[in-house]
Amino acid sequence: MSDDLNAQLLAELRRLTLAVERLAGPAPIENDWSAADCFVWAPARMHLQPVKRPNRVALSLIRGVDHVRDILHENTLRFTEGFPANNVLLWGARGMGKSSLVKAVHADVRAQTGVSLKLIEVHREDISSLPVLLDILKDTPQRVIVFCDDLSFDHDDTAYKSLKAALDGGVEGRPDNVLFYATSNRRHLLPRHMMENEQSTAINPSEAVEEKVSLSDRFGLWLGFHKCSQDDYLAMIDGYAAHFELPLDRESLHAEALEWATTRGGRSGRVAWQYIQDLAGRLRISMNRA
Repeated sequence: MSDDLNAQLLAELRRLTLAVERLAGPAPIENDWSAADCFVWAPARMHLQPVKRPNRVALSLIRGVDHVRDILHENTLRFTEGFPANNVLLWGARGMGKSSLVKAVHADVRAQTGVSLKLIEVHREDISSLPVLLDILKDTPQRVIVFCDDLSFDHDDTAYKSLKAALDGGVEGRPDNVLFYATSNRRHLLPRHMMENEQSTAINPSEAVEEKVSLSDRFGLWLGFHKCSQDDYLAMIDGYAAHFELPLDRESLHAEALEWATTRGGRSGRVAWQYIQDLAGRLRISMNRA
């Protein structure tokens, strides 16, 4: 066989190999648990992407939700120490610190126990890949909280069935080292019109509604977040101002904060944080502290 023919065959073989690799997609990346405390699930490559600097605030700065804070902290502590704990659904008013509380409790419990507790965020559009993620997690010695933020489902969306299966764990059961935390503005995760439509078109309407509502029943703890009172809102403002050492007298601080809330159409933890960011920016004060 001539050298030219050999070269042509090798070139063709390389071309075919590259084509097959492109069809197969990128190879999975080896997950490094030591890379970070928080990760984001990237299902396309079955990769846990490390988050070096998580976006979170100290637990002491979260005000106005003391009761649910204590329940979530105790549940997380039990899980971290290897004792039974429940999946948790944090639901209710927007901007009241549901996701901030999950991240803050995670950091506080890690610091309190010294256990390498991991937090993995799964984006709403990746819910259907939860069985793959659980298959990876069940073989790791790490204790893991799988976190789904702003969770809800729309009409004709069947991804909620994957979540139900993951929460129940199927035949194998949910891995002992995994717990689910989710936040939502809806207690039942599904819009009312979606449940009503299922009821109106089903042969047995009550069973159709039960199928939808049963998703939230998979969470053993429901923690409700309600609208913010003025006293709670101002307590948040005072806490942030003291923590970041913002030099504004209390009367002026409260007057500005209330005016800010009025322009935003309501009071919440998010509105308080946005005001503090604006104030720190005007005063040229950095907020880069733990």
